[in-house]
Formats: sequence, structure tokens, C-alpha cells
Amino acid sequence: MLERKKKDRSNGEGRLPALAPLAVPFVPFQFNNPQMYEARKGLVRGTLFPGLDLPFMGMVNKNEKPVTPLTELQTMAFAIQELALYLDTHTDDMEALELYRSYQRMYNEAKDKYQSMCGPLNHMHVGEGPYRWLDDPWPWEYAKNKEV
Repeated sequence: MLERKKKDRSNGEGRLPALAPLAVPFVPFQFNNPQMYEARKGLVRGTLFPGLDLPFMGMVNKNEKPVTPLTELQTMAFAIQELALYLDTHTDDMEALELYRSYQRMYNEAKDKYQSMCGPLNHMHVGEGPYRWLDDPWPWEYAKNKEV
């Protein structure tokens, strides 16, 4: 019986060779000055760059985020991260660098305005005065934050 089990396992089903890759990813190379989605659309699509927008099985996310101060912050933070990843491999693209810096400025202004109205976004930004991180509403409580 033990010999039969060993023999059954030798057909390779359910096993990978020791050095076999689990997947071989492919990411298209981006050239300088690529086309870009508007940041709100990029957030929903998962990338700022149409050239990297390769929907799984052709399923395209066409939903839109509600326009609130918090989603605006999320949109800017997403654009900053996307541009940072692009700039990691395209360090000489000055137009993208300026766009990155402008999103940083807009994000910091919007974050300061949001936090002055609603309190800290996370425990790292509690500011002066009492510790308000635990005060309601929390940033992710959409219904309570949509009036802001």
C-alpha cells in the first residue's frame, strides 16, 4: 500500500518543481510623458495610466466614488502614490515630478482643512490639545462624514 501511495505521487499532479515560478508577471514598460487619467477616474480604475489599465477578463470598473472631503483626500493620496511609483523608474520626467509636487501641496492643504473640521485622520495627526483620535465620527464612517 505504501509503495502505491509513493507511485501515485510521482505523476507530478499538485506539485511544482523546486525552482518553478508560481507566476510570470508582465507589466508593460512606460515611456516618458504617458497619458494619464484624471485622478478620480484613476482611483476607480486602479491606475492613473491608461497604458497600464489591463482589466481582469475585460471587466472594467465604471463606478464612481461619492464626492466628499474624505474621498478627495483618498484621490489625491492615490495620485501621489501612483506618480511616486512612476517616478521611481522615470526620474527625469520633470512634468510628472511637478504634477507629483502639486498633488502633495493640494493633499496637505486639504488634509489640514479636513482635520480642522473633522479631527485627525489617524493617530499620527492628533495635533494640539486633547487626544481626539477616538472622538466620533471616524474618517471611514461615511454617513457621518458626508455632510462635511
